[in-house]
Amino acid sequence: MIRFFLLSIISILFISCEISPQKIEYGSDACNYCDMTIVDRQHSAQMVSTKGKAFKYDAIECMVHSLQEDMADTEMALYLVANFDQPGELMDATSSSYLVSEQIQSPMGANLSAFQDESAAENTQKKFTGKIYTWQEIQKHLKH
Repeated sequence: MIRFFLLSIISILFISCEISPQKIEYGSDACNYCDMTIVDRQHSAQMVSTKGKAFKYDAIECMVHSLQEDMADTEMALYLVANFDQPGELMDATSSSYLVSEQIQSPMGANLSAFQDESAAENTQKKFTGKIYTWQEIQKHLKH
């Protein structure tokens, strides 16, 4: 009987710590880094810790700065960015491509947008110019 009780408690704990993104409530959720209201569906981002806590951001640059500064010691399970071509759709930040173009403004002024892959970033680059980065490269580019 005690084993069953303990197993039930452990199961409930695992279920309550599900590692998945939370829906971003545009217009009401605040950025975890700069505290601005998240309104831009093309530039939002989110990290989810290994404990299941979601951190929402109004811009990709806010997420990267948060990761570099106050979240450096927090284990993350998911890094997600909004797909510029599919506003509001979050995708894996680590496999995305990034375009920094002065012709596409992001909420915090880094002019940074994310794309599903390098080909999508190149298509937008042809129209707006700019430089394409990988996940590792954009982190170095945004280093304070």
